Amino acid sequence: MTEAREQTAYQDIKAAILDGRIEADTILSERSLAVEFGVSRTPLRGALSRLERESVIARLENGALLVRSVSIEHLLEIVQLRAILEGTAARRAAERGSHAALDASAEEMRRFADGATVGFDTFWAADDRFHDAVAEAAGYALLPGILAEQRATARRCTITRVHDRFDEQAREHLAVVEAIRAGDGDAAEAAMERHFDNVRRRFLDWLGRQ
Repeated sequence: MTEAREQTAYQDIKAAILDGRIEADTILSERSLAVEFGVSRTPLRGALSRLERESVIARLENGALLVRSVSIEHLLEIVQLRAILEGTAARRAAERGSHAALDASAEEMRRFADGATVGFDTFWAADDRFHDAVAEAAGYALLPGILAEQRATARRCTITRVHDRFDEQAREHLAVVEAIRAGDGDAAEAAMERHFDNVRRRFLDWLGRQ
């Protein structure tokens, strides 16, 4: 029972941090968290220990717990890493042929490409499904877990939430799918790399306007 409560507390607190309800650089109070999430101290401390091991929160010298921020440098490093990993995955997927999950994601992306109004969290979930589908089509069983970890870190950087138009990103995704369906590994890898180049450009453009 304690393990189940710890897991629930871990998931709830992490979701609050990822969603921005608990902001970066916030000092956490165990008492306040216990009240807010309806959990006793023992499972709460277990949940916080897990978040500390994942570097979502940090323990300061005075023992206080701080929600760690993610710098733009760290965010851009994640973008670069994912471009390499997912470019390779797109090439491999093209060599193996299309995949049902990728086809379903393409249908979803077409609606966004046509300019459908959508909130950040809705598109973020659809974006998850697209990138996971490419990994699955490539047959890389470990890659979705690696991507989930990197995306969770990226989501904690406030700059990731500044966009509210996703048609451009959706068209970039569709270009990857088209190359995979055509069985063109070079084009699939290049399309995925262009997508991440554009992700990087969009972040830097936003910073340049501040």
